[in-house]
Amino acid sequence: MTEKEYNGIFVFAEQRGGEIHHVSYELLNKAEELAAELNCPIFAALLGPTGIKAEELIYRGANKVYYLEDQAFGQPDELFYKENLVDLIDELKPEIILVGATNFGRSLAPRVAAALDTGLTADCTELRVDQAGKLLQIRPAFSENILAQIETVTYPQMATVRYKEFVERKRDGTLEGEIIKKRPTKVQDQSVEILELLEQQEINIAEAEVVVAGGKGIKKAAGFELLQRLATELGGVIGASRDIIDVGYLSKEYQIGYSGYRIAPKIYIACGISGAPQHVAGIKEADKIIAINTDPSAPIFEVADYGIVGDLYQVIPRLIEEVEEDERRDN
Repeated sequence: MTEKEYNGIFVFAEQRGGEIHHVSYELLNKAEELAAELNCPIFAALLGPTGIKAEELIYRGANKVYYLEDQAFGQPDELFYKENLVDLIDELKPEIILVGATNFGRSLAPRVAAALDTGLTADCTELRVDQAGKLLQIRPAFSENILAQIETVTYPQMATVRYKEFVERKRDGTLEGEIIKKRPTKVQDQSVEILELLEQQEINIAEAEVVVAGGKGIKKAAGFELLQRLATELGGVIGASRDIIDVGYLSKEYQIGYSGYRIAPKIYIACGISGAPQHVAGIKEADKIIAINTDPSAPIFEVADYGIVGDLYQVIPRLIEEVEEDERRDN
């Protein structure tokens, strides 16, 4: 099939517990920008149980929403999702497929791409259309030292996009579109049984209003107990630079920067973080940046609103004391 036989941008609208994930609205915003250049429609695919407000996807820019209703979609069964998505994509023949790079999206997208016999660019940070009308997929590469610009020769062109990379499409209740309800074309594989969904603590670092992050200056895993105390006092969460993730002090879900999360908290406290460009790119939307570092020439001070030159193991306990004292006075 030639590229001219493909038309439209297909957005996988992920849902969790019947609520549409916000990454779907971010993808629709970018899809609208790309569709304006390609002069093509925007499709949204919503696979989920009955009762989801599918019209929200219309109000965020989708021209058509294909709502596959089945209670089985309430469970994160990638194989069940994949089989039905592939059938829908074969029917619609979109030229571009966008999936959020969430935990579920990162697991689902490769399966869909393999079934479609097409390429997939993962964890994109930007998407553009080149002069030939091809999708230019941009993502960090070589330990975040360069931004690779990738074009796939196969169709559909498929990419996953990191959460919080694009702003959400603003809701417009006057927008009109079509919601097409469908039943699944494939049934859930009875050989796969989900025995239990284990609850895990949500880090939500991308949505936190306060983030206290550590870098090489932490020097030991136990140092994050101190950062956690400060974060708890401020009602926030902890994060880390890539150095910390690489040595195994914290898991990937805490990572901030190009290969981690882009964050936009009200307060970001960088403890022992030098301020490499890849890390700074992940915090540039923070309202206030406070840097603590023993090196007065550390690049982090160039982007910080407030800087403290000192040993974090001396500075942070004093900050905790000040916060606790303020709380006592307020009470």
